[in-house]
Amino acid sequence: MKHTRWVVLTGIAVFALLAVLTPRSLTAVRAGHAKTSAIRGQPYFNLATTQCIDYWAATSSTNVPEARGEHTAVWTGSEMIVWGGQGFNGLNTGGRYNPVTDSWTATSTTNAPEARDQHTAVWTGSEMIVWGGSDGNPLNTGGRYNPSTDTWTSMSTTYAPSARYIHTAVWTGSEMIVWGGQGFNGLNTGGRYNPVTDTWTATTTIDAPTARQWNSTVWTGSEMIVWGGTDNFGHTVNTGGRYNPDTDSWMPTSIATAPSPRSNHTAVWTGSEMIVWGGSNPFAVNTGGRYNPVTDTWTATSSTNVPEARVVHTAVWTGSEMIVWGGLDNNFLNTGGRYNPITDSWTATNLTNAPEARASHTTIWTDSEMIVWGGSSATAALDSGGRYCASPRLRPSPRPRPTPVPRP
Repeated sequence: MKHTRWVVLTGIAVFALLAVLTPRSLTAVRAGHAKTSAIRGQPYFNLATTQCIDYWAATSSTNVPEARGEHTAVWTGSEMIVWGGQGFNGLNTGGRYNPVTDSWTATSTTNAPEARDQHTAVWTGSEMIVWGGSDGNPLNTGGRYNPSTDTWTSMSTTYAPSARYIHTAVWTGSEMIVWGGQGFNGLNTGGRYNPVTDTWTATTTIDAPTARQWNSTVWTGSEMIVWGGTDNFGHTVNTGGRYNPDTDSWMPTSIATAPSPRSNHTAVWTGSEMIVWGGSNPFAVNTGGRYNPVTDTWTATSSTNVPEARVVHTAVWTGSEMIVWGGLDNNFLNTGGRYNPITDSWTATNLTNAPEARASHTTIWTDSEMIVWGGSSATAALDSGGRYCASPRLRPSPRPRPTPVPRP
């Protein structure tokens, strides 16, 4: 059923279809390392200021995982782990990419979960947890991968949420919360998984948002915010909710001045606001909004110099900017933009050396660069990627030195 899903994406020029169908790091902190990279012809930095510049470099193609889209990726603090997805068939393989050495290491398949796509994954600080997805039918199984030992541990299914895919998940610091998605119908249920006790607790449905899929979700540090998506009637929505796991309670997000209804959009958390952007309603849009949960208010994002409209793209938060990249409009895209919420302004991402146009790919932020990998092009799934450097890495201020005591 999903053996050629990436090809289906080429037919999404009519975005009404999306509304109704289911569907190295040069860590950039050491001037010496940066200088070496510049000598190799990879000028990640302006050596005069030690600032990261608008630059793309390819990820290694040696020992790379099999081509795929609709997979997941997490950042461990030193490696990007990609897993699952859809190639010529569903996959239960993956790889660990080390940006310092620009190298790939395969993940073990021993005791790995069954092949799947459109699942979710979170990083706990020591393990990657994958859950749900589809192997042709919705799944409510998952697994925990420990990169230190290259081993998989199964997850309890007792009291687990019902089987689903195209749902969302967040990591709270102690639990994974999954919510929404598509089972045999759209869902407004979820569950909290504690890896220490290997147990599930259901999320309340009292005051929960209406059932939906292709929505976005962020974790604020105390709440999970879900917004947008497509409901069970094939309609895009601009409603949402805030879930507090401490009280197991929901609170709706304001709809006053909220962005237009949409699905297949992206969202990031800045530390004080959720920024949503792009998506379809049912045609692709290039608008967005910033939601402040303290005041329960929305502010529109600038439309000046904004990237072209798109769906099934990705977004990361750098600490100062949201970077959106790739996706699909009438064509597959390898363009993007950097949005600064302080100045409410957009800056285009460089096209020189940018990866091949794609959708249904993954991106992670390493604290110094965005790594893009996999996805689907107009003809096939991809096993290529790129690293985009955009974060300023300033020289540290000189440490004050004590005045030497004069010798007698």
